[in-house]
Amino acid sequence: MVNERAEASPVCMPAGGVLLNGDLGMPAAPRGVVLFAHGSGSSRFSQRNRHVAASLQARGFATLLVDLLTVEEEAMDLRTAEIRFDIDLLARRVAGVVDWLGRASSTAGLGVGLFGASTGAAAALVAAAERPESVAAVVSRGGRPDLAGPSLSRVLAPTLLIVGGADTLVIDLNQQAFEDLRCEREIVIIPRATHLFEEPGALDQVADLAGHWFEAHVTPHGRPMARAS
Repeated sequence: MVNERAEASPVCMPAGGVLLNGDLGMPAAPRGVVLFAHGSGSSRFSQRNRHVAASLQARGFATLLVDLLTVEEEAMDLRTAEIRFDIDLLARRVAGVVDWLGRASSTAGLGVGLFGASTGAAAALVAAAERPESVAAVVSRGGRPDLAGPSLSRVLAPTLLIVGGADTLVIDLNQQAFEDLRCEREIVIIPRATHLFEEPGALDQVADLAGHWFEAHVTPHGRPMARAS
């Protein structure tokens, strides 16, 4: 570990025709920035993703935890659980935030990684396919990458899929998505972990795997590393 945990500052950014709220953590001399794409009713206040973000900040990465839904949409989604599965909408907003990171004075020039959970993982992968020159790497935690559909074959960013060993249905869905990916990819199954990685030490393993993946693939100068032909 090379840095102290960064204090998060509230930010507001335009993406997909709406204004989204987020928390931006900026360590000294960041080596890159990781955008967290939440899903399935979660938000930037997710304690699990904040735990991973703190670990990444200690490795020198800036982190941006952002609500992909507006306050009104979140209220509607709590009643219907429908918007969280609107992958196209979520992906447009992830891509919009990636664009914002490229313009913002504090993050312009930094390499960008995406960390997606649940349906947010599908949104992250679709956004990576749409922004191949901007997204350097993707990590999915207990995600639904299968929901990215045809976009999977167009993803160029190296992609790590992390699944709990006791999350059998999601393991199958991740293995299907893994077969459809054409980029550098890896799938890691954490033994005995359930969908939310609530078991002692499970989330620390997620954070460590994600940290190593982003260190290997996200460069400080904002350009994805050269892709193998």
